Amino acid sequence: MSGAPAAKKSASPAPHRTCSEPLRHAHQLHESVGINQPRPIASRRPPRNSTVSSLRAPVSSAGVDDGQEPGVFAGSGAPRVVRMSSGARNRYRLNLKHREFLDHSGKRDTGRMETIQPPESQLNGTFVAGPDLFTPLTLRGITLRNRLAVAPMCQYSVEDGFVGDWHLVHLGTRAVGGAGLVIMEATAVEARGRISPADTGIWKDEHVAPLARVTKFIRSQGAVAGIQLAHAGRKASTKVLWEGDGPVLEAQGGWTPVAPSAIAFQPGDLVPAELSKPEIHQIVEAFGRAAARALKAGFQVVEIHAAHGYLAHEFLSPISNHRTDEYGGSLENRMRFVMAVTEIVRGAWPENLPLFIRISATDWVEGGWTVDESVTLARRVRGMGVDLIDCSSGGSSPHAKIPLAPGYQVPFAERIRKEAGICTGAVGLITTPAQADEIVRGGKADLVLLAREFLRDPYFPLHAAGTLCADIKPPVQYGRAFPRK
Repeated sequence: MSGAPAAKKSASPAPHRTCSEPLRHAHQLHESVGINQPRPIASRRPPRNSTVSSLRAPVSSAGVDDGQEPGVFAGSGAPRVVRMSSGARNRYRLNLKHREFLDHSGKRDTGRMETIQPPESQLNGTFVAGPDLFTPLTLRGITLRNRLAVAPMCQYSVEDGFVGDWHLVHLGTRAVGGAGLVIMEATAVEARGRISPADTGIWKDEHVAPLARVTKFIRSQGAVAGIQLAHAGRKASTKVLWEGDGPVLEAQGGWTPVAPSAIAFQPGDLVPAELSKPEIHQIVEAFGRAAARALKAGFQVVEIHAAHGYLAHEFLSPISNHRTDEYGGSLENRMRFVMAVTEIVRGAWPENLPLFIRISATDWVEGGWTVDESVTLARRVRGMGVDLIDCSSGGSSPHAKIPLAPGYQVPFAERIRKEAGICTGAVGLITTPAQADEIVRGGKADLVLLAREFLRDPYFPLHAAGTLCADIKPPVQYGRAFPRK
Protein backbone atom coordinates (compact mmCIF):
# COMPACT_ATOMS: atom_id res chain seq x y z
CA MET A 1 0.00 0.00 0.00
CA SER A 2 1.18 3.56 -0.73
CA GLY A 3 0.76 4.67 2.91
CA ALA A 4 2.77 1.81 4.38
CA PRO A 5 6.07 2.75 6.02
CA ALA A 6 9.22 1.91 4.12
CA ALA A 7 11.01 -1.25 5.20
CA LYS A 8 14.31 -0.87 7.00
CA LYS A 9 17.38 -1.53 4.86
CA SER A 10 18.71 -4.02 7.38
CA ALA A 11 15.60 -6.19 7.14
CA SER A 12 16.01 -9.26 4.98
CA PRO A 13 13.16 -10.20 2.62
CA ALA A 14 10.97 -13.17 3.40
CA PRO A 15 12.24 -16.28 1.64
CA HIS A 16 10.37 -17.41 -1.45
CA ARG A 17 8.57 -20.73 -1.09
CA THR A 18 9.27 -22.41 -4.42
CA CYS A 19 10.01 -25.80 -5.94
CA SER A 20 13.69 -25.08 -5.26
CA GLU A 21 14.85 -28.63 -4.65
CA PRO A 22 13.16 -30.09 -7.74
CA LEU A 23 14.44 -27.16 -9.78
CA ARG A 24 18.02 -27.65 -8.65
CA HIS A 25 17.67 -31.35 -9.37
CA ALA A 26 16.22 -30.63 -12.81
CA HIS A 27 19.12 -28.27 -13.53
CA GLN A 28 21.55 -31.05 -12.70
CA LEU A 29 19.65 -33.37 -15.00
CA HIS A 30 19.91 -30.83 -17.80
CA GLU A 31 23.67 -30.75 -17.35
CA SER A 32 23.99 -34.52 -17.04
CA VAL A 33 22.43 -35.11 -20.45
CA GLY A 34 24.11 -32.14 -22.14
CA ILE A 35 20.98 -30.12 -22.78
CA ASN A 36 21.40 -26.47 -23.65
CA GLN A 37 19.88 -24.06 -21.18
CA PRO A 38 17.33 -21.44 -22.28
CA ARG A 39 18.65 -18.04 -23.26
CA PRO A 40 18.24 -15.25 -20.67
CA ILE A 41 15.17 -13.15 -21.29
CA ALA A 42 14.58 -11.74 -17.84
CA SER A 43 14.68 -8.14 -19.02
CA ARG A 44 11.49 -8.54 -21.05
CA ARG A 45 8.21 -7.59 -19.38
CA PRO A 46 4.67 -8.28 -20.49
CA PRO A 47 2.83 -5.25 -21.85
CA ARG A 48 0.05 -3.57 -19.98
CA ASN A 49 -3.49 -4.69 -20.69
CA SER A 50 -2.46 -8.07 -22.17
CA THR A 51 -5.39 -10.28 -23.08
CA VAL A 52 -5.80 -13.86 -24.17
CA SER A 53 -6.41 -14.19 -27.89
CA SER A 54 -6.23 -17.04 -30.35
CA LEU A 55 -3.24 -16.93 -32.65
CA ARG A 56 -4.00 -20.25 -34.28
CA ALA A 57 -4.62 -20.51 -37.99
CA PRO A 58 -6.83 -23.22 -39.47
CA VAL A 59 -5.18 -26.63 -39.63
CA SER A 60 -5.03 -28.41 -42.96
CA SER A 61 -6.10 -32.01 -43.42
CA ALA A 62 -2.48 -33.01 -42.78
CA GLY A 63 -2.53 -31.35 -39.39
CA VAL A 64 -0.11 -28.59 -40.42
CA ASP A 65 -0.71 -24.87 -40.59
CA ASP A 66 -0.25 -24.16 -44.29
CA GLY A 67 0.16 -20.46 -43.65
CA GLN A 68 3.30 -20.78 -41.54
CA GLU A 69 6.86 -21.83 -42.10
CA PRO A 70 7.64 -25.57 -41.72
CA GLY A 71 7.99 -26.46 -38.08
CA VAL A 72 5.28 -24.09 -36.80
CA PHE A 73 2.06 -25.96 -36.20
CA ALA A 74 -1.33 -24.83 -35.06
CA GLY A 75 -1.85 -28.22 -33.49
CA SER A 76 1.39 -28.20 -31.53
CA GLY A 77 0.70 -25.49 -29.02
CA ALA A 78 0.70 -22.34 -31.12
CA PRO A 79 1.83 -19.15 -29.35
CA ARG A 80 -0.75 -17.56 -27.13
CA VAL A 81 -0.95 -14.23 -25.33
CA VAL A 82 -0.56 -14.30 -21.56
CA ARG A 83 -3.16 -12.68 -19.33
CA MET A 84 -1.60 -11.05 -16.25
CA SER A 85 -3.12 -8.74 -13.70
CA SER A 86 -1.47 -5.35 -13.25
CA GLY A 87 -0.37 -6.36 -9.75
CA ALA A 88 1.22 -9.60 -10.94
CA ARG A 89 2.86 -7.70 -13.81
CA ASN A 90 4.66 -5.48 -11.33
CA ARG A 91 5.86 -8.18 -9.00
CA TYR A 92 6.34 -11.35 -11.00
CA ARG A 93 9.50 -13.38 -11.07
CA LEU A 94 10.11 -15.82 -13.90
CA ASN A 95 12.16 -18.93 -13.32
CA LEU A 96 13.86 -19.43 -16.67
CA LYS A 97 14.08 -23.19 -16.35
CA HIS A 98 10.58 -24.00 -15.26
CA ARG A 99 8.29 -20.99 -15.94
CA GLU A 100 7.01 -20.17 -12.48
CA PHE A 101 5.31 -16.86 -11.69
CA LEU A 102 5.48 -15.87 -8.04
CA ASP A 103 3.38 -13.33 -6.21
CA HIS A 104 4.72 -10.91 -3.59
CA SER A 105 4.67 -13.57 -0.84
CA GLY A 106 6.65 -16.05 -2.89
CA LYS A 107 3.60 -18.25 -3.40
CA ARG A 108 3.23 -19.88 -6.80
CA ASP A 109 0.64 -18.28 -9.05
CA THR A 110 -0.28 -21.49 -10.90
CA GLY A 111 -2.84 -19.72 -13.03
CA ARG A 112 -0.09 -17.78 -14.74
CA MET A 113 2.51 -20.53 -15.25
CA GLU A 114 3.69 -20.27 -18.85
CA THR A 115 6.72 -21.14 -20.91
CA ILE A 116 8.44 -18.03 -22.25
CA GLN A 117 9.90 -18.15 -25.73
CA PRO A 118 13.02 -16.25 -26.85
CA PRO A 119 12.55 -12.64 -27.99
CA GLU A 120 12.26 -13.55 -31.66
CA SER A 121 9.03 -15.39 -30.82
CA GLN A 122 7.28 -12.12 -30.00
CA LEU A 123 4.45 -11.40 -32.39
CA ASN A 124 4.05 -7.72 -33.31
CA GLY A 125 5.52 -6.74 -29.97
CA THR A 126 3.05 -8.92 -28.07
CA PHE A 127 4.29 -11.01 -25.16
CA VAL A 128 3.63 -14.64 -26.12
CA ALA A 129 4.13 -18.04 -24.57
CA GLY A 130 4.79 -21.33 -26.35
CA PRO A 131 4.32 -25.03 -25.63
CA ASP A 132 5.99 -27.03 -22.91
CA LEU A 133 5.69 -30.66 -21.80
CA PHE A 134 2.32 -30.05 -20.16
CA THR A 135 0.77 -27.95 -22.91
CA PRO A 136 -2.12 -29.83 -24.57
CA LEU A 137 -1.55 -31.00 -28.15
CA THR A 138 -4.40 -30.91 -30.64
CA LEU A 139 -4.23 -33.08 -33.76
CA ARG A 140 -7.38 -32.94 -35.88
CA GLY A 141 -10.29 -33.54 -33.51
CA ILE A 142 -8.27 -35.05 -30.67
CA THR A 143 -6.54 -33.12 -27.88
CA LEU A 144 -3.87 -34.79 -25.75
CA ARG A 145 -3.74 -33.39 -22.22
CA ASN A 146 0.07 -33.22 -22.37
CA ARG A 147 3.00 -34.10 -24.64
CA LEU A 148 3.89 -37.41 -22.96
CA ALA A 149 2.99 -40.64 -24.74
CA VAL A 150 3.45 -44.28 -23.85
CA ALA A 151 5.37 -45.75 -26.77
CA PRO A 152 4.13 -49.10 -28.12
CA MET A 153 6.01 -51.90 -26.35
CA CYS A 154 5.51 -55.59 -27.06
CA GLN A 155 4.40 -57.57 -24.01
CA TYR A 156 4.34 -61.06 -25.57
CA SER A 157 1.50 -62.00 -23.24
CA VAL A 158 -1.49 -63.16 -25.29
CA GLU A 159 -2.85 -66.23 -27.04
CA ASP A 160 -4.14 -66.10 -30.60
CA GLY A 161 -3.88 -62.31 -30.56
CA PHE A 162 -6.45 -61.76 -27.80
CA VAL A 163 -5.56 -59.20 -25.12
CA GLY A 164 -6.60 -59.86 -21.53
CA ASP A 165 -6.10 -58.65 -17.99
CA TRP A 166 -2.39 -57.99 -18.43
CA HIS A 167 -2.99 -55.35 -21.08
CA LEU A 168 -5.86 -53.80 -19.17
CA VAL A 169 -3.63 -53.29 -16.12
CA HIS A 170 -0.42 -52.50 -18.03
CA LEU A 171 -1.89 -49.81 -20.29
CA GLY A 172 -4.54 -48.68 -17.82
CA THR A 173 -1.92 -47.93 -15.18
CA ARG A 174 -0.08 -45.57 -17.53
CA ALA A 175 -3.34 -43.76 -18.22
CA VAL A 176 -3.91 -43.41 -14.47
CA GLY A 177 -0.34 -42.12 -14.23
CA GLY A 178 -1.13 -39.11 -16.39
CA ALA A 179 0.07 -39.97 -19.90
CA GLY A 180 -1.54 -37.91 -22.63
CA LEU A 181 -1.49 -40.77 -25.14
CA VAL A 182 -1.26 -44.52 -24.50
CA ILE A 183 -0.36 -46.59 -27.58
CA MET A 184 -1.08 -50.30 -27.74
CA GLU A 185 1.92 -52.36 -28.83
CA ALA A 186 2.61 -53.56 -32.39
CA THR A 187 -0.65 -55.32 -33.22
CA ALA A 188 -0.60 -57.72 -36.14
CA VAL A 189 -2.92 -57.14 -39.09
CA GLU A 190 -2.67 -60.82 -40.03
CA ALA A 191 -1.63 -63.91 -38.09
CA ARG A 192 1.65 -64.40 -39.98
CA GLY A 193 2.49 -60.76 -39.25
CA ARG A 194 3.15 -61.42 -35.55
CA ILE A 195 6.68 -61.14 -34.20
CA SER A 196 5.98 -64.08 -31.90
CA PRO A 197 3.01 -66.39 -31.29
CA ALA A 198 2.31 -64.32 -28.14
CA ASP A 199 1.75 -61.01 -29.97
CA THR A 200 -1.47 -59.00 -29.94
CA GLY A 201 -3.65 -59.17 -33.03
CA ILE A 202 -6.40 -57.34 -34.85
CA TRP A 203 -6.78 -59.59 -37.88
CA LYS A 204 -10.26 -60.84 -37.00
CA ASP A 205 -13.46 -59.27 -35.71
CA GLU A 206 -13.37 -61.30 -32.50
CA HIS A 207 -10.33 -59.28 -31.36
CA VAL A 208 -12.39 -56.09 -31.11
CA ALA A 209 -14.30 -56.70 -27.85
CA PRO A 210 -11.25 -57.39 -25.64
CA LEU A 211 -9.48 -54.36 -27.12
CA ALA A 212 -12.55 -52.21 -26.44
CA ARG A 213 -12.36 -53.18 -22.76
CA VAL A 214 -8.86 -51.71 -22.63
CA THR A 215 -9.63 -48.53 -24.56
CA LYS A 216 -12.70 -47.83 -22.43
CA PHE A 217 -10.58 -47.71 -19.29
CA ILE A 218 -7.76 -45.69 -20.88
CA ARG A 219 -10.21 -43.05 -22.05
CA SER A 220 -12.03 -42.99 -18.71
CA GLN A 221 -8.79 -41.80 -17.12
CA GLY A 222 -8.42 -38.81 -19.44
CA ALA A 223 -5.83 -40.32 -21.78
CA VAL A 224 -6.17 -40.89 -25.53
CA ALA A 225 -6.05 -44.51 -26.69
CA GLY A 226 -3.83 -45.34 -29.65
CA ILE A 227 -2.82 -48.53 -31.44
CA GLN A 228 0.13 -49.44 -33.63
CA LEU A 229 -0.85 -51.53 -36.66
CA ALA A 230 2.00 -53.80 -37.69
CA HIS A 231 3.30 -56.65 -39.78
CA ALA A 232 6.58 -58.25 -38.72
CA GLY A 233 7.65 -59.41 -42.19
CA ARG A 234 10.89 -61.40 -42.15
CA LYS A 235 11.25 -60.89 -38.38
CA ALA A 236 8.11 -62.92 -37.63
CA SER A 237 7.75 -66.31 -35.93
CA THR A 238 10.43 -65.70 -33.29
CA LYS A 239 10.66 -66.57 -29.61
CA VAL A 240 9.30 -64.23 -26.98
CA LEU A 241 11.82 -61.79 -25.55
CA TRP A 242 12.71 -63.66 -22.35
CA GLU A 243 13.21 -67.00 -24.10
CA GLY A 244 16.21 -65.79 -26.08
CA ASP A 245 16.89 -65.33 -29.79
CA GLY A 246 15.86 -67.74 -32.48
CA PRO A 247 12.91 -68.71 -34.63
CA VAL A 248 9.81 -70.65 -33.70
CA LEU A 249 9.61 -73.53 -36.14
CA GLU A 250 6.36 -74.75 -37.68
CA ALA A 251 6.50 -77.90 -35.57
CA GLN A 252 6.59 -75.63 -32.50
CA GLY A 253 3.63 -73.51 -33.57
CA GLY A 254 5.51 -71.14 -35.85
CA TRP A 255 5.13 -70.30 -39.54
CA THR A 256 7.08 -69.23 -42.59
CA PRO A 257 7.57 -65.43 -42.56
CA VAL A 258 7.16 -63.26 -45.65
CA ALA A 259 9.14 -60.28 -46.89
CA PRO A 260 9.86 -58.14 -49.96
CA SER A 261 12.83 -60.42 -50.74
CA ALA A 262 13.85 -63.88 -49.60
CA ILE A 263 16.62 -62.60 -47.32
CA ALA A 264 16.86 -63.57 -43.64
CA PHE A 265 17.56 -60.84 -41.09
CA GLN A 266 20.58 -62.72 -39.71
CA PRO A 267 22.14 -66.17 -39.84
CA GLY A 268 19.99 -68.71 -38.03
CA ASP A 269 16.73 -66.90 -38.75
CA LEU A 270 14.05 -68.36 -40.98
CA VAL A 271 14.41 -67.40 -44.64
CA PRO A 272 11.22 -65.55 -45.59
CA ALA A 273 9.15 -66.24 -48.65
CA GLU A 274 9.22 -63.41 -51.17
CA LEU A 275 5.83 -61.77 -51.47
CA SER A 276 4.02 -61.88 -54.79
CA LYS A 277 2.17 -58.80 -56.00
CA PRO A 278 -1.24 -60.27 -55.12
CA GLU A 279 0.05 -61.07 -51.62
CA ILE A 280 1.30 -57.49 -51.24
CA HIS A 281 -2.15 -56.23 -52.16
CA GLN A 282 -3.73 -58.60 -49.63
CA ILE A 283 -1.53 -57.26 -46.82
CA VAL A 284 -2.33 -53.68 -47.77
CA GLU A 285 -6.02 -54.54 -47.56
CA ALA A 286 -5.43 -56.22 -44.19
CA PHE A 287 -4.12 -52.90 -42.84
CA GLY A 288 -7.30 -51.20 -44.00
CA ARG A 289 -9.53 -53.78 -42.29
CA ALA A 290 -7.43 -53.52 -39.13
CA ALA A 291 -7.93 -49.74 -39.06
CA ALA A 292 -11.69 -50.22 -39.29
CA ARG A 293 -11.57 -52.69 -36.38
CA ALA A 294 -9.43 -50.27 -34.37
CA LEU A 295 -12.16 -47.67 -34.72
CA LYS A 296 -14.80 -50.13 -33.51
CA ALA A 297 -12.57 -50.96 -30.54
CA GLY A 298 -12.53 -47.31 -29.45
CA PHE A 299 -9.04 -46.25 -30.44
CA GLN A 300 -8.58 -42.57 -31.26
CA VAL A 301 -5.10 -42.66 -32.83
CA VAL A 302 -3.70 -45.18 -35.30
CA GLU A 303 0.02 -45.53 -35.92
CA ILE A 304 1.39 -47.44 -38.92
CA HIS A 305 4.53 -49.36 -37.95
CA ALA A 306 7.18 -48.71 -40.61
CA ALA A 307 10.25 -49.02 -38.40
CA HIS A 308 12.65 -51.45 -36.72
CA GLY A 309 13.15 -53.79 -39.64
CA TYR A 310 9.56 -55.02 -39.86
CA LEU A 311 7.64 -55.41 -43.11
CA ALA A 312 6.97 -51.78 -44.08
CA HIS A 313 10.55 -50.83 -43.20
CA GLU A 314 11.78 -53.85 -45.15
CA PHE A 315 10.22 -52.39 -48.28
CA LEU A 316 11.85 -48.99 -47.62
CA SER A 317 15.38 -50.22 -46.99
CA PRO A 318 17.70 -51.34 -49.80
CA ILE A 319 19.23 -53.77 -47.29
CA SER A 320 16.11 -55.92 -47.19
CA ASN A 321 14.45 -54.98 -50.49
CA HIS A 322 16.18 -56.42 -53.56
CA ARG A 323 13.10 -56.47 -55.76
CA THR A 324 13.30 -55.48 -59.42
CA ASP A 325 9.59 -54.69 -59.94
CA GLU A 326 7.64 -51.56 -59.03
CA TYR A 327 8.16 -52.26 -55.30
CA GLY A 328 11.95 -52.19 -55.40
CA GLY A 329 14.95 -50.28 -56.71
CA SER A 330 14.30 -46.54 -56.77
CA LEU A 331 13.20 -44.55 -53.73
CA GLU A 332 9.80 -44.02 -55.33
CA ASN A 333 9.36 -47.76 -55.75
CA ARG A 334 10.60 -48.61 -52.27
CA MET A 335 8.10 -46.13 -50.75
CA ARG A 336 5.22 -47.62 -52.74
CA PHE A 337 4.13 -50.17 -50.13
CA VAL A 338 4.15 -47.66 -47.25
CA MET A 339 2.22 -45.15 -49.32
CA ALA A 340 -0.35 -47.79 -50.28
CA VAL A 341 -0.82 -48.72 -46.63
CA THR A 342 -1.09 -45.05 -45.69
CA GLU A 343 -3.73 -44.46 -48.34
CA ILE A 344 -5.93 -47.37 -47.32
CA VAL A 345 -5.62 -46.71 -43.57
CA ARG A 346 -6.36 -43.01 -44.00
CA GLY A 347 -9.39 -43.96 -46.07
CA ALA A 348 -10.68 -46.30 -43.35
CA TRP A 349 -9.84 -43.91 -40.51
CA PRO A 350 -12.20 -40.97 -39.79
CA GLU A 351 -11.13 -37.53 -40.98
CA ASN A 352 -11.33 -36.13 -37.45
CA LEU A 353 -8.91 -38.68 -35.98
CA PRO A 354 -5.11 -38.43 -36.32
CA LEU A 355 -2.84 -40.87 -38.13
CA PHE A 356 0.81 -41.44 -37.15
CA ILE A 357 3.61 -43.35 -38.83
CA ARG A 358 6.59 -44.70 -36.91
CA ILE A 359 9.74 -44.82 -39.03
CA SER A 360 13.36 -45.73 -38.56
CA ALA A 361 14.90 -42.44 -39.67
CA THR A 362 18.15 -44.21 -40.54
CA ASP A 363 19.43 -47.78 -40.76
CA TRP A 364 22.80 -46.72 -39.25
CA VAL A 365 24.60 -48.71 -41.95
CA GLU A 366 26.13 -47.72 -45.27
CA GLY A 367 23.84 -48.41 -48.19
CA GLY A 368 20.73 -48.47 -46.02
CA TRP A 369 17.76 -46.17 -45.50
CA THR A 370 18.85 -42.58 -44.81
CA VAL A 371 17.63 -39.47 -43.00
CA ASP A 372 17.34 -37.66 -46.34
CA GLU A 373 14.98 -40.36 -47.55
CA SER A 374 13.02 -40.09 -44.30
CA VAL A 375 12.46 -36.40 -44.94
CA THR A 376 11.21 -37.20 -48.45
CA LEU A 377 8.86 -39.88 -47.14
CA ALA A 378 7.54 -37.55 -44.43
CA ARG A 379 6.72 -34.89 -47.02
CA ARG A 380 4.88 -37.39 -49.16
CA VAL A 381 2.76 -38.94 -46.42
CA ARG A 382 2.00 -35.52 -44.95
CA GLY A 383 0.14 -34.78 -48.18
CA MET A 384 -1.74 -38.05 -47.78
CA GLY A 385 -3.15 -37.13 -44.38
CA VAL A 386 -0.51 -38.31 -41.91
CA ASP A 387 -0.39 -36.03 -38.87
CA LEU A 388 2.77 -37.05 -37.03
CA ILE A 389 6.01 -38.91 -37.73
CA ASP A 390 7.20 -40.98 -34.78
CA CYS A 391 10.98 -40.90 -35.24
CA SER A 392 12.92 -43.98 -34.19
CA SER A 393 15.86 -45.66 -35.97
CA GLY A 394 17.64 -48.91 -36.76
CA GLY A 395 16.37 -52.48 -36.87
CA SER A 396 17.10 -53.42 -40.47
CA SER A 397 20.58 -54.84 -39.94
CA PRO A 398 22.27 -56.74 -37.11
CA HIS A 399 25.51 -54.92 -38.07
CA ALA A 400 24.25 -51.41 -37.30
CA LYS A 401 26.50 -49.41 -35.01
CA ILE A 402 24.15 -47.13 -33.09
CA PRO A 403 25.70 -44.33 -30.99
CA LEU A 404 23.49 -44.77 -27.94
CA ALA A 405 23.26 -41.68 -25.75
CA PRO A 406 20.51 -39.71 -24.01
CA GLY A 407 18.10 -38.45 -26.66
CA TYR A 408 20.22 -39.83 -29.51
CA GLN A 409 17.24 -39.93 -31.90
CA VAL A 410 15.89 -36.46 -31.11
CA PRO A 411 17.86 -34.79 -33.96
CA PHE A 412 15.90 -36.92 -36.44
CA ALA A 413 12.59 -35.65 -35.07
CA GLU A 414 13.88 -32.09 -35.15
CA ARG A 415 15.12 -32.27 -38.74
CA ILE A 416 12.01 -33.99 -40.11
CA ARG A 417 9.79 -31.51 -38.27
CA LYS A 418 11.67 -28.59 -39.77
CA GLU A 419 12.24 -29.84 -43.31
CA ALA A 420 9.03 -31.78 -43.91
CA GLY A 421 6.72 -29.37 -42.11
CA ILE A 422 4.98 -32.06 -40.07
CA CYS A 423 4.55 -32.77 -36.38
CA THR A 424 7.03 -35.26 -34.98
CA GLY A 425 7.48 -37.47 -31.95
CA ALA A 426 10.84 -38.00 -30.25
CA VAL A 427 11.75 -41.34 -28.69
CA GLY A 428 14.82 -43.14 -27.38
CA LEU A 429 16.71 -42.82 -24.06
CA ILE A 430 14.55 -39.96 -22.84
CA THR A 431 14.45 -40.53 -19.11
CA THR A 432 14.06 -37.28 -17.16
CA PRO A 433 11.41 -34.57 -16.93
CA ALA A 434 13.89 -31.81 -17.74
CA GLN A 435 15.11 -33.64 -20.83
CA ALA A 436 11.58 -34.27 -22.11
CA ASP A 437 10.50 -30.69 -21.39
CA GLU A 438 13.47 -29.23 -23.24
CA ILE A 439 12.65 -31.27 -26.35
CA VAL A 440 9.22 -29.68 -26.59
CA ARG A 441 10.24 -26.18 -25.52
CA GLY A 442 13.16 -26.25 -27.93
CA GLY A 443 10.89 -27.00 -30.89
CA LYS A 444 12.62 -30.33 -31.51
CA ALA A 445 9.43 -32.41 -31.42
CA ASP A 446 5.75 -32.01 -30.62
CA LEU A 447 5.38 -35.23 -28.66
CA VAL A 448 7.73 -37.19 -26.40
CA LEU A 449 7.26 -40.96 -26.40
CA LEU A 450 8.71 -42.91 -23.49
CA ALA A 451 9.13 -46.67 -23.47
CA ARG A 452 11.33 -48.24 -20.78
CA GLU A 453 11.01 -45.20 -18.55
CA PHE A 454 7.26 -45.82 -18.45
CA LEU A 455 7.97 -49.46 -17.54
CA ARG A 456 10.08 -48.24 -14.64
CA ASP A 457 7.66 -45.52 -13.60
CA PRO A 458 4.01 -45.73 -14.71
CA TYR A 459 3.42 -42.39 -12.97
CA PHE A 460 6.17 -40.52 -14.78
CA PRO A 461 3.85 -37.63 -15.81
CA LEU A 462 2.71 -37.03 -12.23
CA HIS A 463 6.29 -37.12 -10.96
CA ALA A 464 7.44 -34.90 -13.85
CA ALA A 465 4.76 -32.36 -13.00
CA GLY A 466 6.18 -32.11 -9.49
CA THR A 467 9.72 -31.68 -10.78
CA LEU A 468 8.73 -29.06 -13.35
CA CYS A 469 6.25 -27.28 -11.05
CA ALA A 470 3.37 -27.95 -13.43
CA ASP A 471 -0.11 -28.00 -11.97
CA ILE A 472 -1.91 -31.18 -13.03
CA LYS A 473 -4.57 -33.21 -11.28
CA PRO A 474 -3.91 -36.82 -10.30
CA PRO A 475 -6.85 -39.22 -10.08
CA VAL A 476 -8.95 -38.31 -7.06
CA GLN A 477 -8.21 -41.73 -5.59
CA TYR A 478 -4.47 -40.88 -5.61
CA GLY A 479 -4.74 -37.23 -4.58
CA ARG A 480 -3.36 -37.86 -1.09
CA ALA A 481 -0.09 -39.10 -2.63
CA PHE A 482 0.30 -36.12 -4.97
CA PRO A 483 -0.73 -33.05 -2.94
CA ARG A 484 -1.17 -29.97 -5.12
CA LYS A 485 0.91 -27.01 -3.98
